[in-house]
Amino acid sequence: MNADALRGHLDALLLSVLEHEPRHGYAIIEALRDRSGGVLDLPTGTIYPALRRLERAGFLASEWATVGGRRRRTYRLTGAGRAELAGERSAWTSFTSVIGSVLNPSR
Repeated sequence: MNADALRGHLDALLLSVLEHEPRHGYAIIEALRDRSGGVLDLPTGTIYPALRRLERAGFLASEWATVGGRRRRTYRLTGAGRAELAGERSAWTSFTSVIGSVLNPSR
């Protein structure tokens, strides 16, 4: 998928994969890949800076945990993150509705 197509949507995608359980960075990448049928195979250089930005914004919290015998930073949604995800979903629904009405006008 074209990286430009994701511009402005990465935050919502990351918040969404963290909605139900905390995950470490590689598990987040795997979840995006799995949910998208392999289309979203994003590099760590894209994911980790976005996770740090979301954490600084207060939408994520992180802590170190041992996963599979390895120490990894695990991320989880905060209350503000859940509210942000709800807003992103609403904005996405409105956006796709408007674009859909232009691309597929009723006759």
